[in-house]
Amino acid sequence: MQRDQSQQDQRYDAVMAGGGLAGLTLALALRQGLGDSARLAVADPAFAAPQPASTDLRASAIAAGARRLFEALGVWERVEAQAQPILAMEITDSKLGDAARPVFLSFDGEVEPGEPFAHMLPNAVLQDAMTELARERGVALLPTRIAGFTPGPARTALRLADGAEATSSLLAACDGGRSKLRALAGIGVTGWSYHQSAIVMTVGHERPHEGKAIEHFLPAGPFAMLPLTGNRCSIVWTEATDTAARLLKLPRVLLLDELEQRFGLELGEIEILDEPKAFPLGFQMARSFIGERLALVGDAAHTIHPIAGQGINMGLRDVAALAEAATDAARLGLDIGGPDVLERYQRWRRFDTLAMGVATDGLNRLFGLRSDAVRLARDVGLGLVERLPALKGFFIRDAAGIGGRAPRLLRGEAL
Repeated sequence: MQRDQSQQDQRYDAVMAGGGLAGLTLALALRQGLGDSARLAVADPAFAAPQPASTDLRASAIAAGARRLFEALGVWERVEAQAQPILAMEITDSKLGDAARPVFLSFDGEVEPGEPFAHMLPNAVLQDAMTELARERGVALLPTRIAGFTPGPARTALRLADGAEATSSLLAACDGGRSKLRALAGIGVTGWSYHQSAIVMTVGHERPHEGKAIEHFLPAGPFAMLPLTGNRCSIVWTEATDTAARLLKLPRVLLLDELEQRFGLELGEIEILDEPKAFPLGFQMARSFIGERLALVGDAAHTIHPIAGQGINMGLRDVAALAEAATDAARLGLDIGGPDVLERYQRWRRFDTLAMGVATDGLNRLFGLRSDAVRLARDVGLGLVERLPALKGFFIRDAAGIGGRAPRLLRGEAL
């Protein structure tokens, strides 16, 4: 009898492999869409800790569409106090030694009156809030990983790394750019390394940033200053990988000197508040976003250059699309892991993802060209966009994730 009960307990409607932002958000979205009776699980070895807490020191730009999603799921009220609205953004194109950095493109910070186009939020704050909310809403947090799976006509059999077995109608690979599930499904990827790394750190400064984000396009790569609450900024500093490694080995006083050359003096004296880390950058796109009863979500499906701050937002658009497709199917009495649901998800997301990937790849390559003629041409292009309010508005709404045929959650509507 105990064995039968154990088998019943391991029978799920959907299992998310990976307890990061994509996996937890998808679990909360499916809880809302499928109702309290749905059996949902997120599998991640990190849940083995008594009170798992994120150690991710990075911060992310949460676009307006993603913020609406978090509001609809009841997450935003838990993290809003630590979210800094981006009220303006400036883009410059300069060389490191330039005496002045003229602003070629600027955006005010609203997609709708009173609604900022993005907020900066520490990843750890968001991760911890969603972990707790998922637990409160009855999502099973399995302290293990999925070691293997075998799709069947009605369900997928799952083999967990702790030796347990389970089944699920829908399996979502939310396990990152090196997705184990993607590899097990035999889904290939197309991609390349940029031979660049992003140095990430938090800095404090004397004067208030007033919610302004600045992105300096320098020959080595973009240098972004992104406002956090208080007199703090999150820095995303792109350099060639070998240069980034050399910079991180410098004594703190010399690293601060290199940082000040790029940060400038507008906000007064600065200090580094945490331990800088470097993350390799590349482009990667799965050749299919789906397999049999399997959906790739977030970095498992795609990784792009952070030049436009769209990485996490692209993953959350995946979540919104997959949750809506599964919810609509369930309300019609259909199989949420069936091919029609998965094909709808892939159609919805693949073109948008490819277009954003091509755009960020092209921007990185364009701004990496050091020819004065190319620099003049791109500065003229930025100037034209600056003078066309309708075009600027289109770019803002698209980057905010609320343009086109956005899923309901990105419009702030419950499933």
